[in-house]
Amino acid sequence: MSTLPDPMSTPSPQLLVAVAQQTLGLGKRKGPPRAACLHLAGEVLAVARGLKPAVLYDCNCAGALALQNYLEELQGLGFLTLGLHILEIGENSLIVNPEHVCQHLKQVLLGTIALVDVSSSKPHPSICSLDEFQDLKALVDTIITHLQGLQRDFSLGVSHSRLHSSDWNLCTVFGILLGYPVSYTFHLNQGDNCLALTPLRVFTARISWLLGQPPVLLYSFSVPESLFPALRAILSAWEKNLRTQFRTQNDFADLSIASEIVTLPAVAL
Repeated sequence: MSTLPDPMSTPSPQLLVAVAQQTLGLGKRKGPPRAACLHLAGEVLAVARGLKPAVLYDCNCAGALALQNYLEELQGLGFLTLGLHILEIGENSLIVNPEHVCQHLKQVLLGTIALVDVSSSKPHPSICSLDEFQDLKALVDTIITHLQGLQRDFSLGVSHSRLHSSDWNLCTVFGILLGYPVSYTFHLNQGDNCLALTPLRVFTARISWLLGQPPVLLYSFSVPESLFPALRAILSAWEKNLRTQFRTQNDFADLSIASEIVTLPAVAL
């Protein structure tokens, strides 16, 4: 088991920003803004420490090669340990620790998360289990098999692979991969969902990291408020597990988990 680095050895914010802007820039454009660069570094470190299974890169249109360069530069600074992987699904890139994400997905198959069907044909959202979606269970199995089958040589830096996903519900798959205890699902042949004007309880988990910088938003997801009582046990188990994992590291401090109720005229998934 690798030892945790001394938090005092964390590169300066200026260096973290410079690495991101140099490697993730597009042509003559600079990379993501300063705040996005620092937040990304914090999220990637959280993945490396097992606080979340994956990061979905959405700062700009930088591709997998640029992300590989970015992560390898961070490793060269001693900021990250070896073992991170870039998983391309469709046009999207996720940064994962294969071992951690496989452990998470195996727990998902055991029923540790809930699915909420928000298909537009439904009068209101409803809870369903993964067992009702055999195709989705097969997808989770496919991802586990794919990641376990990687032939990775850590001396070569950050690894990369691609999964084809032409018929996948990426909203649901990404919710699962990002570690949400509740993920939305819906019929792909229906355009909208039934969440418009539905009170939603939005959960956020934040952690302090760099002195003088805003906290890192570790998680942000919602559940219909009407279903919150029925989902309370799963949400409590997720919070307990996160707090337990948080105590195993010393890079971050002040884990804060909060929720608020919002109602929106339309909800994009």
